[in-house]
Amino acid sequence: MKFQQASSPSRDPLNREFYLPRLPHEFYQADAVIFWTLTTFDRARGWLTASFHQKFRELMFHAGAREGLLCPIYCLMPDHLHLVWMGLRLDSDQLNGMAFLRTYLEPELAPAKFQPQSYDEVLREEQRKRNAFAKVCFYIAANPTRSGFIDEKGPWPFTGCVIPGYPRLNPTDDNFWPKFWRIYGKLRHSDAGNIKRPPIGRNQKTNLETPHVVSYGKDKK
Repeated sequence: MKFQQASSPSRDPLNREFYLPRLPHEFYQADAVIFWTLTTFDRARGWLTASFHQKFRELMFHAGAREGLLCPIYCLMPDHLHLVWMGLRLDSDQLNGMAFLRTYLEPELAPAKFQPQSYDEVLREEQRKRNAFAKVCFYIAANPTRSGFIDEKGPWPFTGCVIPGYPRLNPTDDNFWPKFWRIYGKLRHSDAGNIKRPPIGRNQKTNLETPHVVSYGKDKK
């Protein structure tokens, strides 16, 4: 596949004017549930292939094992990717997991690069309830349809989940969610929620039309 670069003027990826602070670290630790978006610099395309998808899944397994993370859904798009991580342990750290994923995944994009920050939406308690959480995941799964790549019933080969021990689970299957919640209940450590976090301000609410605007910043290296 031919690499495609957007025609807009190039920006310096090291320009710190593009960095904005994240929420306090506690919001990315323990049982945090976060909707992540990684976008390529200047919206570069041409890197999304079956081999990239395979490498992405491999690195997601490694990141999940290192940091105790479960991914109920991801969706790879031609110039960006979405994923949701759920912390399973008290020592789970999604900033560490994202830094690991970006470090080892970015060479697979070459000559494209990721933007110098990943966007995140930290889901609040009401957003983590089963029906509300499923709505977030359905929004992610519908990305290819909204972008015109497939119709409503068409499969998108770059959508899936990363749940160790369950290679055939697919978040687009009708019976996925009952199975997923049973698995999550078994894998989540009983003390995963034993962490204190400061309250999130009212102006930092979920907006599924712009899912990456809760906090910005550079991943911890």
